[in-house]
Amino acid sequence: MLKSATSYDNLIRDFQWNIPKQFNIAHACCEAWQSQDGNRLALTHITPQGAVENWTFSQLSKNSSKLANYLVASGHSDRDRIAILLPQGPETLISHLATYKAGMIAVPLALLFGTDALTYRLADSGASCVITNSQGYEKLTAIKALLPELRSIIVTDLPTGIPVPPHVTHFRDILDKACDTFHTRMTSPDDPAMMIYTSGTTGPPKGALHGHRVLLGHLPGMQMSHNFLPQTGDRIWTPADWAWAGGLLNVLLPSLMLGVPIVSSATQKFDPEEAFHLMQTHGIVNAFVPPTALKMLRAVPDPAGRFDLHLRSLASAGEALDAATFHWSESAFGIPANDAYGQTECNLVLGSCAALDMNRAGAIGRVVPGHNVAILGPDGLALPPGLQGEIAIHAPDPVMMLSYWNRPEETAAKFKGPHKDWFATGDQAVMDEDGFVSFIGRDDDIITSAGYRIGPTEVEDCLLSHEAVTLAAVVGKPDALRTQIVKAYVVTAPGFTPSPDLAIQIQAYVRQRLSAHAFPREISFRADLPLTTSGKIIRRELRDEANREAADAPPAPLF
Repeated sequence: MLKSATSYDNLIRDFQWNIPKQFNIAHACCEAWQSQDGNRLALTHITPQGAVENWTFSQLSKNSSKLANYLVASGHSDRDRIAILLPQGPETLISHLATYKAGMIAVPLALLFGTDALTYRLADSGASCVITNSQGYEKLTAIKALLPELRSIIVTDLPTGIPVPPHVTHFRDILDKACDTFHTRMTSPDDPAMMIYTSGTTGPPKGALHGHRVLLGHLPGMQMSHNFLPQTGDRIWTPADWAWAGGLLNVLLPSLMLGVPIVSSATQKFDPEEAFHLMQTHGIVNAFVPPTALKMLRAVPDPAGRFDLHLRSLASAGEALDAATFHWSESAFGIPANDAYGQTECNLVLGSCAALDMNRAGAIGRVVPGHNVAILGPDGLALPPGLQGEIAIHAPDPVMMLSYWNRPEETAAKFKGPHKDWFATGDQAVMDEDGFVSFIGRDDDIITSAGYRIGPTEVEDCLLSHEAVTLAAVVGKPDALRTQIVKAYVVTAPGFTPSPDLAIQIQAYVRQRLSAHAFPREISFRADLPLTTSGKIIRRELRDEANREAADAPPAPLF
């Protein structure tokens, strides 16, 4: 655990990893607390009907033991992949804990996935069991024949008494009938615990396989970004899907291990107004809100005057947090947002901490204690401050994935440097003299225009500072004269109507604040943007669209 400190230097100096020879996520998140104080509140869940359910560590322990017993009794064994296709809620948490207890591998999947996305991930992982609700079950019935390794399905909310096939079991039947004691497997830190699929922003999703140690690896970054969590009265919430590394590993599992009560909601569509009401009604003290959600919250009028909020910490990660939203969040919540950085493969390695006055608009943070992060040049060597290169993390690192599932060559390709011991992220950034890192964009996102290399993040940040813009994404569109031009896709703010005149105003605004080569020469207004389930913009889809548009289009004017 991270010890509170008065300076970043002391934080780094005093930290050291303590990874035990045996470690199991379920034991750390549940059994350890049950033995100390089983009646301690672990989870407060808001049902779709608005009812509030409170779950103690003892209740979670007993119910997850029942499910673990069922999984073993029904023929699932060590390292079987158990897919969890559920929204936030106690059933999701119980399913994770049961899977870890039984030494199996959890495969969290977003309920928003369509049948193609589910078929790909379930087939690729070879999942033998899916735990889902009626919404997910309906999708599974359409693709079950394509998944020969899928032997059983557990459904949480099918009404009892409805006939189901032999391979389908009611979740409630398991909790009613199974034994509530289970001997948790004493796994090693490197035994596989979960497989989280990459978001697929730049290519086909890959299963990042993590060991049980991944939870320990997340603790320093999570504690730092929440101003030295846990403290008396802490109570945490996130709108992020628990199927995403941000929701699962930046919030859910570390909070449980630290004994911080979690508030969850099964709501699938993010509603900014309702989010403020939830934070007020349930006394949220710590929040993890991805940048896209923060940008959507900006559309709510006068939140500081309308809602009685008492946040002690506000963390954000998933994409770079633009300066306008950073400053807005401080006025709306009374505290600055702590931006952080990581990937599904190696998460929460850079972070900010308002408690140490260590956060800056436009920066994704400094190196989190326990990690060794550098900016590498094309030769795989660390660059000096001020030069743009690729973010990389030195191996070994407890937060780093074991491998990509069944992809040894792609796993090996992620490591660079003379000794192949730097995990290369594919993200371009600059580290300044103080160690603050500014995100530029993914390698695939960098735009080459008239000899200039343009990072989309800077242009998007500028667009988002315009009062008419709620969301923005920038890509390179092929151009015969410049190689590429900057094209922006924009969602307008309430009260603004898309028009050619508005596009010209926005272009002039960006040109004046950035440069003549970086402003968007084309703007396309949209009702929404393609997002992954974790809220990241899928620029690949927008690039593909821009490429199709450019196929027969005349070159853009020079000036």
